[in-house]
Amino acid sequence: MLTLTVACAPYDRVRALFDGRVRIQGVRLVQVPIHSEQSFPRAFSRAEFDVTELSLSSHLLQLSRGEAAYAAIPAFVSRAFRHGCIYLRADAGIRTAKDLDGRRVGIPEYQMTLGLWLRGILSDDHGVDVNGIAWRTAGTNAAGRRERLPLELPPGMDVQPIAGTLNEALLAGELDAILSPTEPAAFAAGDPRIVRLFPDPRAAAQAWHRRTGFHPIMHLIGIRQDVLARDPSLAPRLMEAFAEAKRLALADIESDLRHSSLSQMLPFHAEEWAATKALLGPDPWTYGIGPNRAELEAICRWSHEQHLSRRRLAVAEVFAAGVEED
Repeated sequence: MLTLTVACAPYDRVRALFDGRVRIQGVRLVQVPIHSEQSFPRAFSRAEFDVTELSLSSHLLQLSRGEAAYAAIPAFVSRAFRHGCIYLRADAGIRTAKDLDGRRVGIPEYQMTLGLWLRGILSDDHGVDVNGIAWRTAGTNAAGRRERLPLELPPGMDVQPIAGTLNEALLAGELDAILSPTEPAAFAAGDPRIVRLFPDPRAAAQAWHRRTGFHPIMHLIGIRQDVLARDPSLAPRLMEAFAEAKRLALADIESDLRHSSLSQMLPFHAEEWAATKALLGPDPWTYGIGPNRAELEAICRWSHEQHLSRRRLAVAEVFAAGVEED
């Protein structure tokens, strides 16, 4: 029997793989339930795991350079709307997204998928020259964060690390805005000096989704190339397993809501689930290439336009053989 290590955050959509309800014939999965902050550096620097959660942006970067240790399958285990992740210094004079032109903007890593998405949205929807922004990198609330892979930026692009944290730099006036998946500490504490670009990020994201149909893909699943070379059937088989685990997670939500007592401490769980399906459809977390093709094409375009990918990748080459068909 083949033994594979699988590193992934313990999401509800992978729980059935971790608890054994979903199995793969002839394969024993050794679960490594860790979050992306821990798995990404280990995956991208030394390909430590057989199967792993991957940053979509960093995967495209490596793939375009011919350096990808992993082949991907379109099991998009992490998706997130990001309109609420743009924070401003309240006195910076930024009233609209276009006002970010030429500003000093912080981000934990220039290559992170959150940045790829938000720069794409700012460019396509708001006409911002994202390559003309002075980008500064650091941890949001903890110092010491660095790019997980080296960048290859053209002359004139201004991307530099800073000491300290983005939260501190924003409060000190060294930055005008930051893009961050986690709230700056001052904002979380209610400091009025930091505000969001979109005061109602949920409404902004919903309106944007209705225009584009996109539900931002953040992470996918990778299979180490040497493992896949020994058994190419692993790609479609793993895809089937991740898809079945997600199907069971959706069924668990529906089953929970049929009981008179809620299993989660979310008083309006039923109402939120109904609103989610009204916006995103009966499967709000779509896997596969076909339903996500337009979104994947935009991501590949943005990666090249933002000088991450060396070339514009075709969607089909992003994924392992055997899972290309819709």
